[in-house]
Amino acid sequence: MEFSDDAFVLAARGHGETGAIVDLLTERHGRIVAHVAGGASRKLKPVLQAGVRVMLDYRARTSEQLGSARLEPLGEGAAAFFDDSLALAAVASAAAVAQGALPEREPHPGAFLAFDALLSVLALEDVWPAVMVRYEMGLLEELGFGLDLTKCASTGVTEDLVWVSPRTGRAVSREAGAPYAERMLPLPGFLLGAQMGVAPGDIGAGLKMTAHFLEAFVFGPMNRPLPPARLWLVDRLEQAGRL
Repeated sequence: MEFSDDAFVLAARGHGETGAIVDLLTERHGRIVAHVAGGASRKLKPVLQAGVRVMLDYRARTSEQLGSARLEPLGEGAAAFFDDSLALAAVASAAAVAQGALPEREPHPGAFLAFDALLSVLALEDVWPAVMVRYEMGLLEELGFGLDLTKCASTGVTEDLVWVSPRTGRAVSREAGAPYAERMLPLPGFLLGAQMGVAPGDIGAGLKMTAHFLEAFVFGPMNRPLPPARLWLVDRLEQAGRL
């Protein structure tokens, strides 16, 4: 089994004295884990950081075997945000959620595109938190748990949608959801259309919503919590007054 593919590094850990085991999100082959010879070297260590984009050359004897990889960096990756601790926290969170949620060797081109889109806006501090919410929604959709925010689950109306059912992931109108408001998840207006804009509290509500469904549909069934990097990002955003 051999292929070349565009990829993002999600995580890496040392292996032996000089190598590394690297987790990557590829464009056409999904999430791939591979051994990188010389991964502990000064030359390769900067490449094996979450968010770095690489060209991957992968080889394995069988589809079940841990393969080997050669990586060539493409662009600056996360190094472009070394002076922005919040942006770096966003990269770490996005990579950790993808690593934990996506199965190995299963194509998910939408996840790759969503990760790429998020990294492309990290220099825009007023934009990327909303894109982070959309990124996590995209992962849910890729895994078959997409949220339906197009109409009210109870009445079918398409206006005044302000809640999301925590059980079904479907939108609920203000009137239909009023009797159950304390159980509902707030629906941020910016998810209903670009013209809505991001209102105060929307980012916090959006991240709370995606966290709920990631836990309920993805991490919970695997008996795993949300990644610490995801919790750390929310803490950092809250400290910065961005929620």
